[in-house]
Amino acid sequence: MTVKLTVFSAVGSLVWGTLLAAMRVSPVPVMRGFGTAYVNIVRNIPLTVIIVFSSLGLANIFGVTLGAADNFAVQGFRLAVLGLVAYTAAFVCEALRSGINTVPVGQAEAARAIGLSFSQSLRLIVLPQAFRAVVGPLANVLIALTKNTTVAAAIGVAEAATLMKTMIENEAQTLAIGAVFAFGFVVLTLPVGLLLGWLGKRLAVKR
Repeated sequence: MTVKLTVFSAVGSLVWGTLLAAMRVSPVPVMRGFGTAYVNIVRNIPLTVIIVFSSLGLANIFGVTLGAADNFAVQGFRLAVLGLVAYTAAFVCEALRSGINTVPVGQAEAARAIGLSFSQSLRLIVLPQAFRAVVGPLANVLIALTKNTTVAAAIGVAEAATLMKTMIENEAQTLAIGAVFAFGFVVLTLPVGLLLGWLGKRLAVKR
C-alpha cells in the first residue's frame, strides 16, 4: 500500500506540479497569481490537515467519493492520493521553477523571435532543460513523499504506519517491530535517492 500510494501520488504530483510551474512563469497575470497563491498556501499547511480534509471535508461534507462510495478502503486510498498530490505538487512546482530559472533568458527570447508561442517555448525548449537540472531536487521530493505516505493512516488507509501500530499493540517487541519498518523505508528510499542522484549528474546541463 505504501508503494502504491507513492507511485500514484508521484505521477499525479509531477503532472500537477508541472502545470503549476507553467502557471508561475506564465505571462498571464491571473494564472501567475493562482500558481503563486496555491504554492504559498498549500506548502504552509500541515499535510495531516490536508489528508484529514480530503476525507472529512470532501467525502463526508461535500460527498466527493471519487467513484468508490460503497468501498471505504478504495475511497480512502483515492482520497489519500488526492491529498498527497495536492500537497506534494507545491514542492514539485518550486523545484521545477528553480530549474526554469537556470535556463538562459536568451533561449526563450530566441524562441519568441522565431515565432514560437509561450506554451511551445516552454514545452520544447525550457522544460526539457529544467527537468534535467532538477533531477536531484525532485529525488528529494520523491523521498519525502514516500515517508509522507504514513500520514494516510490518519484516514484509515492501511499503509505501513497503520500495520506497524497494529503489530505493536499485539506484540511486546516494540523496538524490533519499529526497526523492521524503519529498515523497510530505508530500502524503499535509499536506492531511489542513489539512482536519481546518479541520473541527475548524467543528465545535468553543462553551462
